Amino acid sequence: MIDLARKKLANDDFEIKGKIYAFDSSTIDLCLSVFWWASFRKTKGGIKLHTLYDITTQIPAFIHITAASVHDVNVMDVIPYETGAYYIFDRGYVDFERLYRIQALSAFFVVRAKTNLKFNRMYSNKINKESGLICDQIGKLSGFYVSKDYPDKLRRIKFYDAESNRYFVYLTNNMDLTAEEIVLLYKNRWQVELFFKWIKQHLKIKAFWGTSENAVRIQIYSAIIAYCLVAIVGKELKIERSTYEILQILGMSLLDKTSINELLINIDYKNVKELKYNQLSLSLF
Repeated sequence: MIDLARKKLANDDFEIKGKIYAFDSSTIDLCLSVFWWASFRKTKGGIKLHTLYDITTQIPAFIHITAASVHDVNVMDVIPYETGAYYIFDRGYVDFERLYRIQALSAFFVVRAKTNLKFNRMYSNKINKESGLICDQIGKLSGFYVSKDYPDKLRRIKFYDAESNRYFVYLTNNMDLTAEEIVLLYKNRWQVELFFKWIKQHLKIKAFWGTSENAVRIQIYSAIIAYCLVAIVGKELKIERSTYEILQILGMSLLDKTSINELLINIDYKNVKELKYNQLSLSLF
């Protein structure tokens, strides 16, 4: 279903060509006394939903469910990397041995650097400071262990975001894109965060009908299937509504004999209460 949805929603509108993925996880809290198998802390249970989110199609390309106690960085080992694709990570995924595997597969990554980064600059690229860029440097890691984990050159880009009044430092193994394009890639990482908020809000994966591990997995997978189906319906029928609106209309009309196309076109937009989560209508900057 994921594969079908991604093919249906494939587009070339994004200004950076190629497959672009953002990877992150979200914790779903569970009551340990009921979900005994989902151990997390001493008195708390939970699971993690690790998601590789396709930025260009806005469809999750890969879902991996683990106990909440599993560290995010460990799941980088099971990501199905593709040659030539871009992978965007937050700084919780800074593991240079694992990042070097991406380099070895001829894929690209953009990751937010940690504050204790030890980096030796070799030379700098020209930048447009009016765009918020502070520096664009090429160099190598200088720490004893990390330099062995990642022996090749890296690119370090520092950027000032005027909107949030914050500085960001990015690391990437891509030497061809402009610094502005690297910043654009990382900005789009937030789409996976918005996806988590949306799916928790609208597809009911915070309360479960079954208590076994299999029951929880089935309910989460059912939510992902529903998400993909609604996205496909919207694309096929060329409906200019958000995924949440389509879900609301279908939910209210399960026993209605009216065709789906008529339902989605003729129902008054104002009668469908859209919450303030317009994540799936995000522009691609």
